[in-house]
Amino acid sequence: MNPSLTRLTELLPPPETTPKDWAAVEEQLGTPLPEDYKELVDTYGGGLFDENVWLLEPGCPRPRYDLISMDAQCRESLQQLWDHGEPRPAELEQEGARLIPWAYEDEGGEVLYLLSTPGQKPENWPVLINEGRGPEWERHSGPCTSFLLSLMTGEIESEYFPDMPMDEHLFETNEEIFANG
Repeated sequence: MNPSLTRLTELLPPPETTPKDWAAVEEQLGTPLPEDYKELVDTYGGGLFDENVWLLEPGCPRPRYDLISMDAQCRESLQQLWDHGEPRPAELEQEGARLIPWAYEDEGGEVLYLLSTPGQKPENWPVLINEGRGPEWERHSGPCTSFLLSLMTGEIESEYFPDMPMDEHLFETNEEIFANG
């Protein structure tokens, strides 16, 4: 377990989960994924951290919370925006660069992406956050688990998560949320 995930589990004990078939997931996406993201999902499953960061998981029966479905939806939505003149992040000008959604903020619609670029190991992919209803982007160092932990502890700030850090930490699984809604 990576150090950020270890620290996160000390801060917020995880629920019981079932590991994913990552080889099949990566085949569907057409790209490898960072080990820390896979460990994060295998440890917590999909769900909501501190009422702000919704972690996508592969295989979720609801497309809005499924990694594979959201990847396709986000790629299509971003391409439409870029085709209509919205500026692309400069990092995407490199041939073979790709955004992979891994989480989002439900109320504002901000999407948290991993930025994959050729020659860079998945463990070094930075996090890019796209403004939910606008063209702005925010960049943070990766990996994603370090970013999430730093956001939850107040070690970093994000314009898109003004309510974080919270005084008490909470993780709600997709199953808990779907059962209540």
